[in-house]
Amino acid sequence: MIMAGAYGMEAACLRLFNVYGPGQALSNPYTGVLAIFASRLLNGQKPMIFEDGEQRRDFVYVGDVARAFADALELPQAKGEIFNIGSGNDRSVTEVAQELARAMGKNSIEPEIVGKSRIGDIRHCFCDGSRAAEKLGFRATQDFGEGLAELAEWVAQQTADDRVDQARAELEARGLVA
Repeated sequence: MIMAGAYGMEAACLRLFNVYGPGQALSNPYTGVLAIFASRLLNGQKPMIFEDGEQRRDFVYVGDVARAFADALELPQAKGEIFNIGSGNDRSVTEVAQELARAMGKNSIEPEIVGKSRIGDIRHCFCDGSRAAEKLGFRATQDFGEGLAELAEWVAQQTADDRVDQARAELEARGLVA
């Protein structure tokens, strides 16, 4: 917003919550949690969950996010505004890992609850999308289960290098896991 003002441009900012769907970077251990879980499951590994797994997050489907961007580009009332883009529904991270495992046909792989916390993580993070609803008429419409099914179908056709253990060791070596 500062840059747009400085250069006389129009802008709107979209603050995205946990975006998921086909096309995610499956081999990047610092990407979204669903992509990390999908990579682990694809490789027959347990999804690794920090804390106790009861932390809650808002997951929004990539197609809904694309629609929010299109709306923000086209609607004049978006100018100068900042919008939270999420589904408006919060889920526990454990629940999400289990639902993804089911969608991928990996029901027997239960998540590993690490019990340790990453420095800087917040306990719960979910979206108040009331401004996006009011100004853009935006509401996420993708059913979570259907979105996971689409993600699972796409993941089944991919390969992924599982780098989660390496990333965890790196975080621990830097004192970022307590």
